Amino acid sequence: MKDYGKKVWFFPDGDRPPFGDSELKGHESVVVLNPNDRDAHIRVVFYYEDADPDTAEGITIGANRVRCMKTHEEQYFGAHTQSLGRQYAMKVESDVPVIVQYGRLDARQTNLAYYTVMGYGFED
Repeated sequence: MKDYGKKVWFFPDGDRPPFGDSELKGHESVVVLNPNDRDAHIRVVFYYEDADPDTAEGITIGANRVRCMKTHEEQYFGAHTQSLGRQYAMKVESDVPVIVQYGRLDARQTNLAYYTVMGYGFED
């Protein structure tokens, strides 16, 4: 059976906004879809302009499952959760091809800004 997706994804524009005081809280999220028949084991590397990378490992996306992970959730992203308001880039690696999307909700003003983007995917 054919596997769908890519094993390596890049997102060059990460910048988690503050939660804010509105009903919809500001956040970033990484959504991983594993449409394949094997579990995917995920490793995320965060790159900074002025510091060494942070790495988050031990994330598993079950076969034929999707998971939305907010970048402030320590169980997924560990040390990176302290990077509020800091520009960074991200690489998502998987041992099984997956599909990865990034989203950001900035609630600092009444005209909310929300967008999602697909990463740049590579075969490994």
